[in-house]
Amino acid sequence: MNRDDEPTTGWRSVYGDRITDEKSRQADRSEAAAATESGSLPQLSRSASLRSEGPGRGRTADRSASAEPAGQEPNATTTSVPAVRRRKPKVLLWSFLIALSLVLVMVGGALFYVWNGLRPTAAASSPVKFTITSGMRAQKVIELLEEQGLIRNAFLFSGWLKLEGEGSRFQAGEYELTPGMTREEIVAKLNEGDTVAAQTIKFTIPEGFTVPQIAERLAEKAGVDKEKFMEAASKPELWTGSIWTKGLPTNADLRYPLEGYLFPDTYEMKAGSTETEVINRMLAELDRKLDQLPEDWLSVMEDRGLTVHQLLTIASLVEREVVADEERPIVASVIQNRLKKKMPLQIDATIQYLLDKQKERLLEVDLKVKSPYNTYLNQGLPPGPIAAPSLKSIEAALYPDQTDYLYYVTKKDGTNTHLFAETYSQHQKNIKLSEKNAVQ
Repeated sequence: MNRDDEPTTGWRSVYGDRITDEKSRQADRSEAAAATESGSLPQLSRSASLRSEGPGRGRTADRSASAEPAGQEPNATTTSVPAVRRRKPKVLLWSFLIALSLVLVMVGGALFYVWNGLRPTAAASSPVKFTITSGMRAQKVIELLEEQGLIRNAFLFSGWLKLEGEGSRFQAGEYELTPGMTREEIVAKLNEGDTVAAQTIKFTIPEGFTVPQIAERLAEKAGVDKEKFMEAASKPELWTGSIWTKGLPTNADLRYPLEGYLFPDTYEMKAGSTETEVINRMLAELDRKLDQLPEDWLSVMEDRGLTVHQLLTIASLVEREVVADEERPIVASVIQNRLKKKMPLQIDATIQYLLDKQKERLLEVDLKVKSPYNTYLNQGLPPGPIAAPSLKSIEAALYPDQTDYLYYVTKKDGTNTHLFAETYSQHQKNIKLSEKNAVQ
């Protein structure tokens, strides 16, 4: 039993404790019942929970309470705060989000780089001209397009071409493209060879023209420098147009080495062509025309003991002497017959070739001009052609008619034809007949 007259810090009856505990349990039960009705669970005191664990554990709690520091009421009950579970920082989530953002930025930047590099350049009204030379590689063409401002990025454009399987069909030529064109439009033009029609020069070299006459015609019609043309026509190392110029005789008597080799025709060439380019173009035409002769022309020429140079020389004589095509093989037969008989050819055209200006009528003094081209004084063919022969004259020189004619004289009746004779006496009669029928 408790003693009222003793201090509270003295001994306490066990019964007193029990009574106190019983009261606490009743209070707890009352609180639990009230909580059940309200839908919430009561928060039990630490002392109540200890007491509910049984007598043994209750005594342990009492001993612990008696050991509390002085000044704290032994029977005071304390409320226990439940331990809060510490949350871990969301480091992994933030790291993932940051890494994803970086990847998206890099991918987006790469896509923008490709898009920007492949999109058309800024549109412009002025077209750009550039030239693709023969044999130029696709990569060089792409670099040229970038230099001209027609594409933005040569590296990306090259990669796109490889993906599309393009670039192998680009055609050589001069192109005119406009900035702002799509890459598909550019490739289509290069594949189709949609080149710009280059400015050209067009000129005609008549049959029977000499090298000086050709130079004058080119200076007049094609803007060629006459002096430079004549200079180039005297330098064999510049002649690459014909295989036959390689067999030209090194004869000092030749007035103009290329006489008879510059084929007379109508030409169209790129504006600004050099004098050497014009010469080689005309030489190439000679080879092309000779290829049009019958297949046996080389063997026929060899059987007759002729070279190409001699063939062109005979053809040039025919060209200068004849107007009517049907008479070309006949005049060629006269030349052949005289050569066989070792007679001087006595062709007036060779004398005219020596004169600075053509004469309507040759005088006796003209026939005495000392020159290897004078066929009145010299036997056989002159050193070389005296003009540019036509293909018909070349064919006539190669395939002359079979006749016994040794003479011919021009009719003066305006028909530009001839009278032919086998003997000198008959030739004299033809001369009188020609004079009689001369047009007044």
